[in-house]
Amino acid sequence: MSSTDGYTIAGRDFTSRLIVGTGKYKDFEETKLAVEASGAEIVTVAVRRVNITDRDSENLLDYLDPKRYTILPNTAGCYTIDDAVRTAHLAREAGVGNLVKLEVIGDEKTLFPDTPATLEAARILVKDGFDVLPYTIDDPVSCKQLEEIGCAAVMPLAAPIGSGLGIRNRFNIKIIIEQAGVPVIVDAGVGTASDASIAMELGCDAVLMNTAIAGANDPIMMAEAMKLAVSAGRKSFVAGRMPKKLYATASSPLSDLID
Repeated sequence: MSSTDGYTIAGRDFTSRLIVGTGKYKDFEETKLAVEASGAEIVTVAVRRVNITDRDSENLLDYLDPKRYTILPNTAGCYTIDDAVRTAHLAREAGVGNLVKLEVIGDEKTLFPDTPATLEAARILVKDGFDVLPYTIDDPVSCKQLEEIGCAAVMPLAAPIGSGLGIRNRFNIKIIIEQAGVPVIVDAGVGTASDASIAMELGCDAVLMNTAIAGANDPIMMAEAMKLAVSAGRKSFVAGRMPKKLYATASSPLSDLID
C-alpha cells in the first residue's frame, strides 16, 4: 500500500485525507487562503449559516470554486429530523449535488447528536437519493446501523464540537474502524496537529475539522500544519509502528562488540 493512497466516498476518489469547514473565519478571503493551505479537496459548508444559495449577495462559492473543490453541505444547527431533511434538500436545489453531511443535534450545550433522529433522517435522505455522511457519537453500534441504512461514510466525533479536546475514546474509534465497510472520518473535537495524526494512526480514512484551524492565532499556518499532520499520521499507519515492549532493547546489535 502506498503512503499516498487515496480513498473513495460514494464513488468519488480523493487524495487529501483532510476535510475542512468554512465557519468562524474573519471573512471569505481568509477562508479561501486557509482552504488552499490545507490542501483539502472536500470543503464542508453549514447551509444555514454560510451563504451558498443566494447568488445576489456575497457567496462563498465566489471564493471556493466548485470545479476545484467538492462542496459538502451540512445541516449544522438542525435540531429536528424535518429541519435536517429540509436543509439537505435546499442545498441540493442550490446545485451542489447529492453529497451531504447530516447533523441532527440533540443537546444545545454539548452539541452531541440525537442518535435516533440521526438514524431516521439518514433513512429518509438515503431514500431520497442523497449520499449521506452522518455526524454521530463514537458508538460502534450506531455507526454500524448508519452503515446498514446505506450511509456513504460514518463520522464519529472525537470530542464535542469546537472543544479542541482531541480523541477522548481511542478504543471506540478503533472498534468502529475495524467493523466498518465504509470510510470512517473523525469529525469534531480535533484541537491541534497531534490530534489529527493520532486519528490517522488509528486507521481513520480522513479527519474533518473547522475550529482547530479557524480558531488558531494564525489560521493559514495551522491549515498547513494540519495538512502535514494528516499526511504524517497516514504514512505512519501504513508503515506500521514498532511493537511496544516493557523493557529496553538495544538499538545496536550486541554481536561482534569491540573489546
